[in-house]
Amino acid sequence: MLTRREALVGAGAAGASLMLPGGSAWAQGAAKPAELKVGIATYLSGPASVFGVPGRQTAEMLFDEINAAGGIAGIKVRPIFVDEGPGVDHVVGEYRRLVQSEGVHLIFAAISSADCIACAPLADELKRPTLLWDCGTQRIFEDNRYNYAFRTQANATPEILAALLYLLKAKPDFKSIAVINQDYAWGRDSWDIFRTAMNTLKPGVKVSAELFPRFGATDFSTEITRVLALRPDVVLSTSWGGDLDALIRQASDRKLFERSTFVMPLAESSLQRVGKALPAGHIVGARGDHWFLHPSPADPERLKRFSDNYRAKYNAWPIYPCFHMAQAVSAMKVGIEKAVAAKGGGWPTDAELAAAFKGLEFPSPTASVRIREDGQGLENQLIGTTLHTDKYPFPVLTDMIVFPAESVTTPVGQKSADWLKTLTPEMVAKLPQAQAFK
Repeated sequence: MLTRREALVGAGAAGASLMLPGGSAWAQGAAKPAELKVGIATYLSGPASVFGVPGRQTAEMLFDEINAAGGIAGIKVRPIFVDEGPGVDHVVGEYRRLVQSEGVHLIFAAISSADCIACAPLADELKRPTLLWDCGTQRIFEDNRYNYAFRTQANATPEILAALLYLLKAKPDFKSIAVINQDYAWGRDSWDIFRTAMNTLKPGVKVSAELFPRFGATDFSTEITRVLALRPDVVLSTSWGGDLDALIRQASDRKLFERSTFVMPLAESSLQRVGKALPAGHIVGARGDHWFLHPSPADPERLKRFSDNYRAKYNAWPIYPCFHMAQAVSAMKVGIEKAVAAKGGGWPTDAELAAAFKGLEFPSPTASVRIREDGQGLENQLIGTTLHTDKYPFPVLTDMIVFPAESVTTPVGQKSADWLKTLTPEMVAKLPQAQAFK
């Protein structure tokens, strides 16, 4: 019996035959389009909307800026947003609608790793250039190859490995660890990455507990009680969104942060929301080098302008989904301009536009990102330790280490599970110098 998702895929394939010949938004020799339509999948509802909505806000802000400057290659840009909240089947159906009914020229998909896994093959099937703007699963380009799907940020492996390397540098003598992760692919895959690298670089660490509360949980009393009793040296949580916010507040109320050092590779996005409930002295990552107080950005004025513009418009500092969206928008602009230039000023086909993203290098608010030949983006990773200061009503980061992208990213053609087993303890000794908050 067909699942709903299989039925959607089948129906979409049948509907594709009703499209104009070639099904291309930019057919060969087509006239200059009146506007560039971009479909964007992000969480607009549910607990993940706490950073899905900032992603949308960033897109709206940057599209307005692009249009005010005359558009991309002279064409104004219009976003069409899709809510990831209803689930994978909904996103698959919306992806097809965006291509077949809306005629979008590009798609940004998505926050959920499950959505990206579903959309990447659709990009090739429908031949629509697709930028994977936020999802973390490393499996997309390690397990498959695509001609129309490209990731404009890192994947889970460098994000999790950088946090482990920082822990090994900052607290080398830890002997036990517990994990509290969301019970779905990301929570379990990220723990597999961390555990594999930990067993390679520091074998013998005791795993006190592996706890996987359901995705979207609001009550962590059971998990906190368990960890309080076990008293591990370290607690790892790669949770995110509303789940992580709730865990931080409840762990703070019950003094768990006073018992164990927390390692939270995705917690940069929660700092402003949880405020001083998160104590000083805990390890936080930014899913890239995304931090409005980055200690050494490639272009300080560019970072300041982006951060100040977002702050002025939305009364908050940009968090990592804002940076990820900015990277996707930057890649889109640079990629289209590259494809147009290669065409001598003419408008590229979908295939020509897709080809422009291979090997593309584009600026981010903090550094630059390069898309490898396998479609995977390379971005630096920033990890730091929480610090309370009178300058902000929430924790900031200090003792920050910025990890060069290639040093923590699985090489092309290798699987993370295998590559992590080849790491050596010398990696820790060669880490870049930590930089203090100023």
